[in-house]
Amino acid sequence: MAFATRIFSKSKQLYTVQNILPKDHVTPVRYFAEKPAPTGLKGDEMLKGIFLEVKKKFETALSVLRQEKITIDPDDPAAVQQYAKVMKTVREKADLFSESQRIQYTIQTRTQGIPDARTYLLTLKEIRLKRGLTDELGAEAMMFEALDKVENEIKKPLMRNDDKGVNRLMAEFDKINKKLGINKNDLPKYEEKLELNIAKAQLEELKKEAVEAMETQAKKEEFKDEQMADAKSLDIRNFI
Repeated sequence: MAFATRIFSKSKQLYTVQNILPKDHVTPVRYFAEKPAPTGLKGDEMLKGIFLEVKKKFETALSVLRQEKITIDPDDPAAVQQYAKVMKTVREKADLFSESQRIQYTIQTRTQGIPDARTYLLTLKEIRLKRGLTDELGAEAMMFEALDKVENEIKKPLMRNDDKGVNRLMAEFDKINKKLGINKNDLPKYEEKLELNIAKAQLEELKKEAVEAMETQAKKEEFKDEQMADAKSLDIRNFI
């Protein structure tokens, strides 16, 4: 029985909870440049295969970026939307992960073999903190309170293969979702919002780096009489 309840922050970041039930319930996911190597290959052949795959993804990504116009204006919603659209195209054509898929993959790989619910939740907390994800709704504390309640009721630690006990925890998590106004059917919208937030943050970083580069260039004697361009007027296709 698979449990796939996710708790999302409605603002800047996303907090994900899933697959807390059977410890062997793992959806195979392929991470960037991580692909099962064919059996029988020697070390050099394996490395060559990985290198060629990474090279192919990189070239695919560049081919998209050379065609699409990106406006470096994080304050313009249309520019942020366009940037997010371009990056989605890059991910789809180069077979890369979205941020939510990266989080899912990290959770799946880090929690394999964890037998109990508490260690699982503690691992999720560790992942959240390391990735800099915020829990603005306080969902994490509510989840641990729900686990405390269930373990007090069953009078023992909750194991992930304890279907009856986990069903109780699922019911408590559903109450949390309802309290926070989170509908599981709206998860795609939450993921889209996350990607837009990430797109805005990346554009802000691009703008910062562009401005710093232009300011450095402006200090050189040969450019002292030239007016510094506005970052949003730059076309990054000219620099690829």
